[in-house]
Amino acid sequence: MTNKPQLTANDCPTADGIPLLGLGTWENTDPDACTNSVKTALNMGYRHIDTAQIYGNETEVGAGIEQAAVDREDVFLATKVWIDNLSYEDTLKTTQESLDRLGVDTVDLLYIHWPARAYDPEETFRAFNELYDDGVIDRIGISNFEPTDIETAVEASDAPIFANQIECHPLLQQDAVRETCAAHNIEIVAYSPLARGEVFNVPELTKIADKHDVSEAQVSLAWLRDKGITAIPKATGETHIRDNWESLALELNDADISTIDAIDRTDRRVDPSFGPWNQ
Repeated sequence: MTNKPQLTANDCPTADGIPLLGLGTWENTDPDACTNSVKTALNMGYRHIDTAQIYGNETEVGAGIEQAAVDREDVFLATKVWIDNLSYEDTLKTTQESLDRLGVDTVDLLYIHWPARAYDPEETFRAFNELYDDGVIDRIGISNFEPTDIETAVEASDAPIFANQIECHPLLQQDAVRETCAAHNIEIVAYSPLARGEVFNVPELTKIADKHDVSEAQVSLAWLRDKGITAIPKATGETHIRDNWESLALELNDADISTIDAIDRTDRRVDPSFGPWNQ
């Protein structure tokens, strides 16, 4: 790879206040590695960190934010309420526990992790709206919501729904979900934006990567950014954290975008039995 220009936090575009590239922390369960990856990313220029109750690493994520040379108010921090905790009372209780573990007074975005198990639109959104009205959370998010789930959520919530976090990458382009979100001015946040490493095995992406002298990961992230989609790739080591960050310098042309749009593969990498598409 050729040397890339030094990128700063100012080089990362935002969509309605959310940085379009963030650090995901799913499966980052080694305490020291998790804290160090968050600190490394923030010091590199990232300003968006994503975690969840079920990840079991909110304490370590909070430590990484605390140790980084970045003010808390400059970090867009998101976490998610797990599906067992989505009753009205449990949402309020476990959200405060998340804040305590993270070492913060508020989070920028709180997601309903899946529309499953204890999720009840009326009761869950009653709690989320209360947290929003009380200033405990700045924005309400949903995650893994299909079009019908999105419509139900919009009806159930008095406060605006800011984002839907879904698996999204060149092998799972999510056209129907994206269209529904656009109709309701809901941002898309893409988890597993590298298809859990499968983007390295897609000939169309490799050809584009070779042409630009970048990695397939950077191509996937640049494609998402071109669509206005926020990506939160998981990375623990500095090399991968930096490679993802340098995707901000990559501008794909119309032919590149068209090639990726036309990829004729569908590969969902995260597919639990309680996923709404399996119901």
